[in-house]
Amino acid sequence: MSQPPPIVLSFAASDSSGGAGIQADILTLASMGCHPLSVITAITVQDTAGVDDVMALDPEWVADQARAVLEDMPVHVFKIGMLGSVEIITAIAEVISDYPNIPLVLDPVLASGRGDELASEDMLVAMRELLLPQATIITPNSLEARRLAQDDEDDDDMEDLNQCAGRLLQMGCEYVLITGTHENTLQVVNHLYGNDGLIRSDSWHRLTGSYHGSGCTLASAIAAALANGLPIAEGVYEAQEYTWQSLKAGFRPGMGQYLPDRLFWARDETDTMDEDKVK
Repeated sequence: MSQPPPIVLSFAASDSSGGAGIQADILTLASMGCHPLSVITAITVQDTAGVDDVMALDPEWVADQARAVLEDMPVHVFKIGMLGSVEIITAIAEVISDYPNIPLVLDPVLASGRGDELASEDMLVAMRELLLPQATIITPNSLEARRLAQDDEDDDDMEDLNQCAGRLLQMGCEYVLITGTHENTLQVVNHLYGNDGLIRSDSWHRLTGSYHGSGCTLASAIAAALANGLPIAEGVYEAQEYTWQSLKAGFRPGMGQYLPDRLFWARDETDTMDEDKVK
């Protein structure tokens, strides 16, 4: 009997469009050779254009989902996405605190691609106080990084991303990957920071179009890379490469944003086989 693949437990909301949320996590983790475990935090009403409504689950249900699988299977990495309520944040924080040796990848989902608000100020405070101190790496885009790093006492918005990263690291996480999709640059530049400062910067060709679920894909890909034993800097690069390729191969199944093709490698192989048959 073969050994099980690395196991990653994802806490996230359900997205019935399949573009983001737990569905994106499952596709990404499986595509990168992991076995995904799923804990649903909320049910959403959304399509490829945006989020219309969110129903957060009972926090006890969230905790019970997690504890049931944690007591049954060895989990290599935690991944956290959209949360739903302060009470759910508290419940998850309590669960993962019992497993301090399991790396945690936190994707702070604060808004949809359309701009729909997905996290209240109270939820931001709870994330800062309860989840960031337990996180191995957080993966905010530049807008999320500025909002997370913003102190209630600050009079001005924090524009400098190096300063934002420093503030987030002071909150207790080990690493911060700030993505540059929302910045006005020719290329998308992503920066990985640790306690000693900037670790690496990676530049990627800026693709046209708008994508639904790119952040979920990147965070899950990092979780998969860590679960497969890669060190943080190498794992972050490999996850970016995977995400960029999935976006490049993205498709537009509805009337809204493009969706990443997390199985792009399978399509390429199939296409090659079809070409060989034609020859």
